Amino acid sequence: MYSSGTTGLPKGIVHTHYVRAMYCMIFAMSFRVIPESVVLHAGSIVFNGAMVDLMPWMFAGASYILHETFNAEAVIETIAAEKVTHIVMVPAQIIQVLDSKAFTPEKLSSLEMLHNIGAPLLIEHKKRINELLPGRFYELYGLTEGLMTVLDKHDSIRKEGSVGCPPPFMEIKIVREDGTDAAPGEVGEIVGRSPCLMPGYYKRPDLTAKAIRDGWLYSGDAGYCDDEGYLYLVDRIKDMILSGGVNVYPRDIEEVIGQHPDVREVAVFGAPDAKWGEVPVAAVVLRSGAAVTADELHTWTNTRVGAKFQRITDVVFYDEFPRNVAGKTLKREMRDRYAPG
Repeated sequence: MYSSGTTGLPKGIVHTHYVRAMYCMIFAMSFRVIPESVVLHAGSIVFNGAMVDLMPWMFAGASYILHETFNAEAVIETIAAEKVTHIVMVPAQIIQVLDSKAFTPEKLSSLEMLHNIGAPLLIEHKKRINELLPGRFYELYGLTEGLMTVLDKHDSIRKEGSVGCPPPFMEIKIVREDGTDAAPGEVGEIVGRSPCLMPGYYKRPDLTAKAIRDGWLYSGDAGYCDDEGYLYLVDRIKDMILSGGVNVYPRDIEEVIGQHPDVREVAVFGAPDAKWGEVPVAAVVLRSGAAVTADELHTWTNTRVGAKFQRITDVVFYDEFPRNVAGKTLKREMRDRYAPG
């Protein structure tokens, strides 16, 4: 199974039958998939996120509906017609469903699980789901290499900013740069181990040795755990912006911009700057009919972020973000394409 390549070139990740068997059992239990469940998957099944609902469906002997491509209106109508109980989508797909003219909470009332995967969903959208479809939202953070946490539907309000805790038989911890364990609330690198851990990268022992050390998988992601062991994802370390010697996490800025009523999607990345090294730039997809200008959104954002170093220097509009086959946003492409002014 090849990685999605959101931060670099895809890597071949070896999964054994044992790893896939663990997907079957652990996720069927975590998502409450039973023989009577009806699972809908809309779009590609060539990426590992598709295995998160395909494996437990197969294990439990539930019903499985596969759409050839994702279409928000088709998803809504199928959920209503087939009484779908479980669906897994990436953030962009969830937003399209919620924004569709065909959407009503009644049409999705059969759902027992509306699951976000691939990237954290902005809190603004989580709140909307929990208001319109209470008691259904799940979120998974994880790496195909074998590290996962699950935010259960019963924790989705109590731990709103969290991506959950490890399922049974999985373990995570936060480590400092010197390799020591971080304290609760302290940001560091997320590492984990589980029965789903890959044996290694295909024909890349060099990359395997960097990723797996003493049986622990090093994620390359920054986060912290609270005193109950729930994980809060800060950002990908590779996406972190180093501006004037200060670490700037794009997700903090994205959470602010995502609150603007005209913004459908946002992605913040670092652009080279002669004075500061890097500066934050906001890429934005507007809602249909939105009238806000780049200058207006720039000013709106910079009066609301928590610190001066979080102020964006530019806003660029996209009709749609560049994505891979899994539907994940490719920030590196935006970064490569960006031209100031």
